[in-house]
Amino acid sequence: MHSDRAPRWLKAAAIGGLLFMHLPILLIFVYSFTTEDRSYQWPPPGLTLDWFAVTWNRPDVWAALSLSVRVAAISTAIALVLGPLCAAAVSRTRFFGREAISLLVILPIALPGIITGISLRSAFNLADIPFSFWTIVLGHATFCVVVVYNNAVARFRRTSGSLVEASMDLGANSFQTFRYVILPNIATALLAGGMLAFALSFDEVIVTTFTAGQQQTLPIWMLEELVRPRQRPVTNVVAMVVVLVTFLPILGAYYLTRGTDTVAGQGK
Repeated sequence: MHSDRAPRWLKAAAIGGLLFMHLPILLIFVYSFTTEDRSYQWPPPGLTLDWFAVTWNRPDVWAALSLSVRVAAISTAIALVLGPLCAAAVSRTRFFGREAISLLVILPIALPGIITGISLRSAFNLADIPFSFWTIVLGHATFCVVVVYNNAVARFRRTSGSLVEASMDLGANSFQTFRYVILPNIATALLAGGMLAFALSFDEVIVTTFTAGQQQTLPIWMLEELVRPRQRPVTNVVAMVVVLVTFLPILGAYYLTRGTDTVAGQGK
């Protein structure tokens, strides 16, 4: 008789894989409380909350955090405008080169980050654009748009075009159709895509390295602190904050898109 329960060896392998991926993250959390500030001893010689106060009073941490949040917020806003527009064009219309354009849109996230970073840096140098806050935003927007686009195009393809036709037949104009028909059907996909885009932008390192110049986002600050350590537990505290800031949007995006296989008008 067939059973839907997974065999024990498969469960053990899954648990082993999860532990292999997440135990290092848990170690970072533990080292955020250690009393040792020079090395990574195991077990920690003692536990303390003092490093959280030290981190709170470090102006360089706050400056890096502020830059990361501002870059992520603006990059996500750009993605929430361009992503749905590209998705609507690709999923709702047929034109020559549609598949090529779709490939070009998703290419920045498919390519290694170092390729994107080198390309952007070369383009900025050729155009004599000085590295600034906005060059970081442009670099992050290249992959943030892709995240929102992927969510939006999937939802557009599951939403029946007859809903738009019915809205127009009933006298609604384009804005009313968008507001009352299209937007409610794609809203959760856009919100989830925006959350994922924010999380990716917040912890991006490679593209930022090539587009930031002398500025330091929080991940870049962490990287330099590891190269020239002063107070290792401070870096661990910041790493814990980065993990939480990126985990919460991803978790929110999961719950927003769960159970959305069926949307209004699908299959009609």
